[in-house]
Amino acid sequence: MRILVTGGAGFIGSNLVHMLLQNGHEVLNVDKLTYAGNLQSLSDIENHPRYHFLQADIVDCSAISGAFETFRPQAVMHLAAESHVDRSIDGSMQFFETNLIGTVNLLSRSLQFWKTLSFDEKEKFRFLHVSTDEVYGSLGKTGAFTESTAYDPHSPYSASKAASDHAARAWFHTYGLPVLVTNCSNNYGPYQFPEKLIPVVILKCLRQEPIPVYGKGENVRDWLYVDDHCQALEIVLERGVPGETYNIGGSNELKNLDLVRMLCGILNDLKPSPTGFRYDELITFVVDRPGHDLRYAIDASKIANELGWIPRQGHESGFQNTVQWYLDNQAWWQNIISGCYQLERQGTGFSADHE
Repeated sequence: MRILVTGGAGFIGSNLVHMLLQNGHEVLNVDKLTYAGNLQSLSDIENHPRYHFLQADIVDCSAISGAFETFRPQAVMHLAAESHVDRSIDGSMQFFETNLIGTVNLLSRSLQFWKTLSFDEKEKFRFLHVSTDEVYGSLGKTGAFTESTAYDPHSPYSASKAASDHAARAWFHTYGLPVLVTNCSNNYGPYQFPEKLIPVVILKCLRQEPIPVYGKGENVRDWLYVDDHCQALEIVLERGVPGETYNIGGSNELKNLDLVRMLCGILNDLKPSPTGFRYDELITFVVDRPGHDLRYAIDASKIANELGWIPRQGHESGFQNTVQWYLDNQAWWQNIISGCYQLERQGTGFSADHE
């Protein structure tokens, strides 16, 4: 298939582009290249004959229309988004501009293009909108999010994604555009920008700096290895029913503190500290994030039962692979933290851009 991928230079996007090319698809990667977009993550395939890149903002009507006219995709996989909760607390406007307005523009350009297709081409066309489990809000100690869970977003990031989910479904119900929606749990793995928890822990250990843990570390997340997520996305694109939503989870719940300790333990084995101390000695508890949801958990039984997808990585194997990747690819993350981003904390709520 000819697939237009938005945000293909980001964390999940770059892993997805690699997988799509490996599986024989032709890809146009449309990415604005914000701070989290990194073409170094795609340097090994930049000259691939089935890979194309367009630097463009998804809110740019003319650029997106031109991409459809020139590339004529058979499917859209929409991943481009501002995605870090902490950044959304300090700068919420950009999140709504990209995540909502950008999504509406992409839906509108897709619909405009879709209407020009033949009957058979229309039947085969798909628009996959990739979203997050954070739109559902926070769980207590039991239960899990299903596709019918009511939305209850608690951060500017999750609110902007919830709004974009509603827009995607509206374009299906109102205009008939063959839209699919996925909501995933926390991703981890290669090429993740080092502001998220797992790469922060790894790099703080390697730099022998304090590891910040919010509150008491009691918040629980369901962790999904990025390759498993990408495989699920391709399956949904190929087998999913338009108008349906599919939750994608890793069946791998961990308290933040337990996860941090696990990562420290993996690093103690793979790269012991040169001075002899154990990395978990670096753990430092800091003031909690405003509006920090207690627990997320995904019920992924629908995608398992209807489409046959289950995660391949176990409770520890994906974390082992991830730590090893960061150890083996120091040049990739050194180029990031040698610039303006220095693993500093964000999202304290003290520098909101328009409150």
